[in-house]
Amino acid sequence: MKKLSKVQLKQQALVLAAVTALEQQALQQLPGVVQCWFSLEYEAFPGSLLVRLQFSDDAALQAAQPQLLLWQKRFSGLMLKRGVVLKDMRKHLVFTCLSPDD
Repeated sequence: MKKLSKVQLKQQALVLAAVTALEQQALQQLPGVVQCWFSLEYEAFPGSLLVRLQFSDDAALQAAQPQLLLWQKRFSGLMLKRGVVLKDMRKHLVFTCLSPDD
């Protein structure tokens, strides 16, 4: 893997800070949350950013699904505080039971 540029490192730090803050909130407020993780293509940032909030099982996932829009808004707000505007917040956060290894 090639070394990241200064701009890419800055983008990664912004996303990591927002995702960490979101994960802390989710662990406290949503039952069954395991972790939060993200993927992105630096050349297409922020459009390529996808954050996944992982749940322990399908029951916890289904119970949290009605709150998805609220959490998408929270994440969009966290990114906005860091100077990144997400044009369509619904594309950037999903609830899942899959782990990063799956």
